Amino acid sequence: MTGHTYRTLDVPVSGGSLRVGVWDPEGDASADVLVVHGVTASHLAWPFVVERLPGVRVIAPDLRGRGRSNGLAGPAGMAAHAADLAAVLDALDIPRLVVVGHSMGAFVAVVFAHLHPERVARLVLVDGGLPLDVPAGLAPEELVSRILGPTAARLSMRFADAGEYRAFWREHPAFRADWTPELERYLEYDLVPDSDAFRPATSYAVVVDDNTDMNTTTTVPDALAALRHPTVLLTAPRGLMDETPGLYAPEHLARLLAAHHEMRHERVDDRNHYTIVMSEQGADAVAAVVRREVESAGQVVAG
Repeated sequence: MTGHTYRTLDVPVSGGSLRVGVWDPEGDASADVLVVHGVTASHLAWPFVVERLPGVRVIAPDLRGRGRSNGLAGPAGMAAHAADLAAVLDALDIPRLVVVGHSMGAFVAVVFAHLHPERVARLVLVDGGLPLDVPAGLAPEELVSRILGPTAARLSMRFADAGEYRAFWREHPAFRADWTPELERYLEYDLVPDSDAFRPATSYAVVVDDNTDMNTTTTVPDALAALRHPTVLLTAPRGLMDETPGLYAPEHLARLLAAHHEMRHERVDDRNHYTIVMSEQGADAVAAVVRREVESAGQVVAG
């Protein structure tokens, strides 16, 4: 990738090791940014955004239960992910930085800022991080199905090879207009062997744990109530299946923003929940905000 050199490392955490992608800029890094992916994604969701951050070292873990961190033992939940992020920063000797989270990663970022406030300079939340509009009282698996639908169902499917997996995604409405080589690399990375076939790397059990914690406990509300870091929320008008409204319907979003008036909101037009980060147009908007927040934190982004 032009402007950055990509590498990975494994960071010891509770229950095993966490795979972390690192994009080092050409020359000395002027800033560091931690980016946190969504509920069934991996660190390879971020290359489009990375490409637009010249001079910035970008650190992107595979959250436990996903990508090459899918073998980690122990329960998940927002606090567990936050502890993992702190371990990543310790391993790289980074005291404090801007944190960017997409989808579930935005919820993780909010809780990380609550539990480790000294490590976070500013937050960028991308189509996530504020409570979702879901009915109370749903059982854990009903909750996952309600929020993720076919995204969760995919985790139980098996595929003969990467070609069959690409063909499955090629029909997905979210990517019909935004199919790229970067997306194909992301999809191929997502597959892990399972007997004589392949399956998505993300653990369904971890997805249940995380969604239950995000939506039914006080973890996220407590973190939001205590939030003191400058925060920007970016939202997409369309959802996981390219449907409208998106993850945050206008009326629900208005109520959330009224309750969190200190949070700045920007809408990224003509994008869905995936392509707000995994497309040229979406990454243009997200990276522009990240560069601005890095500069506001007192660091300089190369032109």
